[in-house]
Amino acid sequence: MWPHRSPGRSWRTSFVLIFIVQLIFIPLLATGRRARNVETVKSVEEFNNEALMPRFAEPIQNVTVTIGRDALLACVVDNLRNYKALRVLWQVAWVRVDTQTILSIHHNVITQNPRISLSYNDHRSWYLHIKNVQEADRGWYMCQVNTDPMRSRKGYLQVVVPPSIVDKETSTDLVVRETVNVTLTCKAVGYPEPYVMWRREDGDDIFYNGENVPVNVVDGEVLHITKVSRLHMGAYLCIASNGVPPSISKRVELRVQFPPMLSIPNQLEGAYIGQDVSLECHTEAYPTSINYWTTESGDMIVSGDKYEAVSVDNGYNKYMMLKIRSVSSTDFGSYQCVAKNSLGETDGLIKLDEIPAPSTTTTSTVITTTTNVKKKGRLNNKQWRDRPSDNLVPQGDHGTSEWRETAGDDDDGYTLPSLGPPRDGGDSLMRKSSIFDVMLVICLAITLQPR
Repeated sequence: MWPHRSPGRSWRTSFVLIFIVQLIFIPLLATGRRARNVETVKSVEEFNNEALMPRFAEPIQNVTVTIGRDALLACVVDNLRNYKALRVLWQVAWVRVDTQTILSIHHNVITQNPRISLSYNDHRSWYLHIKNVQEADRGWYMCQVNTDPMRSRKGYLQVVVPPSIVDKETSTDLVVRETVNVTLTCKAVGYPEPYVMWRREDGDDIFYNGENVPVNVVDGEVLHITKVSRLHMGAYLCIASNGVPPSISKRVELRVQFPPMLSIPNQLEGAYIGQDVSLECHTEAYPTSINYWTTESGDMIVSGDKYEAVSVDNGYNKYMMLKIRSVSSTDFGSYQCVAKNSLGETDGLIKLDEIPAPSTTTTSTVITTTTNVKKKGRLNNKQWRDRPSDNLVPQGDHGTSEWRETAGDDDDGYTLPSLGPPRDGGDSLMRKSSIFDVMLVICLAITLQPR
């Protein structure tokens, strides 16, 4: 059976409970409203303050500088002068990122590096100067402002280095025997890493690594030549470049030793007595050979009035010529060209034979042309017959006659050229001769008539 509760006691209990609830929750609700109001005010203040806070006007540009030159990093910050409104002193600092070294704070240079200095313009542009840049200066640099939290920007300083050749690790001039293997090495440094190639100084192609196909350029630090020959002899250039001027090169001379070799263009020469004649030989040798001429009896020929020995060098090639002046009968025979060096010697034989001298008799030929001239004309309706005229002139010693004709402008008349100037009174003499002839004919006719 449940105990009996009086109505007055229940009402008092309910009132106490309601009072306790009000004491607890009403203050909590008021506190929440106040908190929201504070947050709203704070947000507005932060927005207003943000507009006055320092900010970077532009990013820090990356800079590339050749070693030994000066570098300049720029940091542009706005609103640095608003510290009076917010009662905060804002300052700009430069920091080396990789070493966490403070280089400058506001107007003061902190680092002990004498190559680093600072400049600024109207408290907006802040410049970090690095003189005589070295490879150790390569890296990230930070410009920061002492806001809360800190604000910063970074820029990269790239230091490039032109190529250089490490002499201690690079081949020098070589002298080798023919048929051995040769390796030429060239070591270059720089930043970025240099590209290295080999080529011949004279521009000729290179046969290397035993390949039969020649190339003009060999890439890489190593040039390997299998079974070197005299054709490989010459100067080689190791060239290093990395896009940073200037490129650099080193010259390596390769000399290949071999005994003398000889070739003769004409082993048999001919000359007649009194003629000047030249004998030729071509030799190859390295080291350079000693070259000379000898007679058939083995005597060495010395340049003089009779002989002239000429020698012209072209690398390991040598051209030899022996000139013999005014050849006589005692000069015919064999001549020997000789080449010697420290590795051996060789010789070649040239034979000089006599040939007939060219004939000095001259013959003259007389060419005679005979021309027959025929001209038709009319006189008393009778036609002239072709007949020789007084202009028939004997030609040469052969008794050949020639008609001479002079062309005229009148086709109806034909005039033969005169054989010479007329004598004085020539026309009258001709007329007298004609009359005398007629009279003579008449007298003969009368005398011969029968009686």
